[in-house]
Amino acid sequence: MIIWGARQVGKTWLMKEFGRTHYQQCAYVNLESNAVLRTLFTTDFDIKRILTAVQIETGVTIDAGNTLIIFDEVQEAPGALTCMKYFYENAPEYHVICAGSLLGVALMGGTSFPVGKVAFLDLRPLCFVEFVEVVDGKPMADLLRNGDWPLITGFKTRYIELLKQYYFVGGMPEAVWSFAQHKDFKAVRDIQTRILSGYEHDFAKHAPRDIVPRIRSLWNSIPTQLAKENRKFIYGLIREGARAREYELALNWLIDCGLIYKVNNVSKPAIPLKAFDDIGAFKLFLVDIGLLSAMSGLDVKTLLEGNSLFQEFKGALTEQYVLQQLMAEKEAGIFYWSPDSRAEIDFLVQYWGHIAPLEVKAAENLQAKSLKVYHQKYKPPQAFRTSMSDYRKEEWMANIPLYAIHGLFGEIK
Repeated sequence: MIIWGARQVGKTWLMKEFGRTHYQQCAYVNLESNAVLRTLFTTDFDIKRILTAVQIETGVTIDAGNTLIIFDEVQEAPGALTCMKYFYENAPEYHVICAGSLLGVALMGGTSFPVGKVAFLDLRPLCFVEFVEVVDGKPMADLLRNGDWPLITGFKTRYIELLKQYYFVGGMPEAVWSFAQHKDFKAVRDIQTRILSGYEHDFAKHAPRDIVPRIRSLWNSIPTQLAKENRKFIYGLIREGARAREYELALNWLIDCGLIYKVNNVSKPAIPLKAFDDIGAFKLFLVDIGLLSAMSGLDVKTLLEGNSLFQEFKGALTEQYVLQQLMAEKEAGIFYWSPDSRAEIDFLVQYWGHIAPLEVKAAENLQAKSLKVYHQKYKPPQAFRTSMSDYRKEEWMANIPLYAIHGLFGEIK
């Protein structure tokens, strides 16, 4: 198995915990910090030789059925990913799991990938339901999962408070765990600042030197891009006169690292949505809403208590939040529809052969002008709005509370 995901989303902990709970022993190797084993795969892919080296370096005697072999930061060792093919073909009795924070970059750089030989897992920050489970307990999280709307509505005050906390804390595991233990917002912000500094360090250490300044500029422009009423990405907001071709490599690097999500506009809401990509029009979101709050310098008082000056950016945070929850469903394709400046559907969700238009509202505003335009033009069997209002189902549209947006997928039929 190969686990892909941005730094600090919990890959290392998850692999070690899986090894601890499901195997008698675990042989863990970090290929970023272990110079000896980093060159292990450059000579050949002799599995016996590789296992001998791992045993010597870890001190673990590897027993095929009872030992989990972990190669962490696998992108740092040339040939390590390719070697998984030979484990699969020549030594399938061994259980091997790999992870890397920059796997996407490594693959884009021409690293051979063992197609069809490995399972692939994409790990992202905790979604809101998982956050609720950690901070407030499993019953409150299971209630959201089960979709009992009358009971969910009965606990809405509690869910709204948790949602405000999630807007600040986000889903990075270390930040969530710290908040669950201590309820200290300052400690959370310190963790987020450290994570963001680590990302900046990665830019300088791993990206091609000539595009590092562009990566930084593009990365730092995202809060400004999302703060606009129209959140379509504008290169001119990075710097005056900026052009797409100048930032193409920087954009792809950040996407391949898993640090940003790119949501494309579509010219026509038809299946498959990807066939109708408008590649020149897209929105960018960060990997995590808590990191967006930190990059934007939002203080906890403004976020939890509200402020009239905050209203404009509240829409940006809400859209980031909704996108992050939609991305948690791996079967869903996420796009948006904006034919002109007069109408925009924030998200089009393709899910099991259905296309669901979703309009996002940050408060209890029940107007859905763009959704009405879309409905009149395309007559979709279902249309959705998400807001702070209670769940309600009308003839042509259903409103799903923001704190229960996880339930959208149970409604799409």
